[in-house]
Amino acid sequence: MVESVLFYIFAAITLFAALSVILSRNPVRAVLSLVVAFVSAACIWMLLEVEFLALALIVIYVGAVMVLFLFVVMMLNIGSAERRASFVPYWPVALILGILLTVMLAIWMGPSHFGLSHYPAPLPEPEGYSNIKVLGMLLYTQYVYPFEIAAVLLLAAMIAAIALTHRGKQMDMKTQNPSDQVKVQASDRLQWVDLPRGKQES
Repeated sequence: MVESVLFYIFAAITLFAALSVILSRNPVRAVLSLVVAFVSAACIWMLLEVEFLALALIVIYVGAVMVLFLFVVMMLNIGSAERRASFVPYWPVALILGILLTVMLAIWMGPSHFGLSHYPAPLPEPEGYSNIKVLGMLLYTQYVYPFEIAAVLLLAAMIAAIALTHRGKQMDMKTQNPSDQVKVQASDRLQWVDLPRGKQES
């Protein structure tokens, strides 16, 4: 009974935090809402006795990735009006894709697939059980190809993020060439000047 109440509480927090991520106009608040969604999802995983995934979600995503996103968003200082104006021509495509994704999730992840009749509550595991060992065996044997595909997708997302934030070399931007700096000698920068001596006062 207590686990069911906690599940619905954390599920509601996750849902509201996820809605805040996509509806918030402030990018910093959106990132902080995503942190709340990750923490509440980790709490749900703790209820399912998947401690490794819950701690990995908090340590890796909340402790590293989201902090990095927060600093990147704060440093980019993207104008909200300019960002919204660039997305306006594409809102019909985004609306159609959003509806299709919602329908697909409702069909594939509905209550008929995730009901208590299909997946009962987890039973207490015997002494010496390690969910990390079981997860590693499944990940690198049965799901090795999806794991590699996910790694390639993350690499593509990282390259896309770098390409989006790279603005190229501008005319009025002061840049440095590291190779030219390494080739500099002391004689190129230091010049001895023999100044005439002034008359000594009597």
